[in-house]
Amino acid sequence: MKIVVCIKQVPDSTAKMVVEGGKVSWGDAPLIMNPWDEYAVEAALQQKEALGGTLTAVSIGDESTKEALKRALAMGADDAILISDPVLGYMDTQGIAQILATAINKIGGVDMAFFGRQAIDADAGLVPVQAARLLGWPALTLASVIKIEGGNVRVERGIEEGRQIVTSKLPVVFSLTKDFGEPRYPSFMGIRKAARAEIPTWSLSGLGIPAPVPVIAWPEIMMPPVKEVTCEFITGSSPEEIAETLATKILAEKVL
Repeated sequence: MKIVVCIKQVPDSTAKMVVEGGKVSWGDAPLIMNPWDEYAVEAALQQKEALGGTLTAVSIGDESTKEALKRALAMGADDAILISDPVLGYMDTQGIAQILATAINKIGGVDMAFFGRQAIDADAGLVPVQAARLLGWPALTLASVIKIEGGNVRVERGIEEGRQIVTSKLPVVFSLTKDFGEPRYPSFMGIRKAARAEIPTWSLSGLGIPAPVPVIAWPEIMMPPVKEVTCEFITGSSPEEIAETLATKILAEKVL
């Protein structure tokens, strides 16, 4: 079984976003593996352990993105690939999906590709299905339970209305939710292995594709205006007095 997990490096979830000169800045916030992608790594590792085979982690970014890939290696991935190119600038989800789908095809013989539900910086959640469409594979999204027997896959999807069961044949693309189970912590030996790992870098020319042209543009980015909110505690000698004072204030503010 050949398995790929696609991950993204993002600012820490506690980072505060600011807009400077029309551009988004996360300041000096540390960069981490997208938390949703950790569930994808865990699901991919469980399938590798159950079925055998290899797990390759793939990511797009600059040299610093290797830190996210090393976390995937420390968790148990066999190898990792960084896709990086000086011509890469802003990319929309379609461009990202095109690059990842091309990389999966170049790896060759992939049976399963795992993605996190979405990235916490953009929150689009579109890359898994767009990559699946380009690959020509079924997209089994929002997976919380995965069962594979032979070449058949059965997935329980966690949706707002409850649970939905879908089936397919390999190869497939999965996106994972946190209902799948907590991701494992990297082991000490895994961390040592990841620290020594040599991660190859693939360029767009190596993939045989030009830089994707974004379909979606962000002509302007701004922070929402700051809304000043005051809080007033209403007191009184009795519940009736408090209620009367509250009602008077509500009517004065024309809330009702």
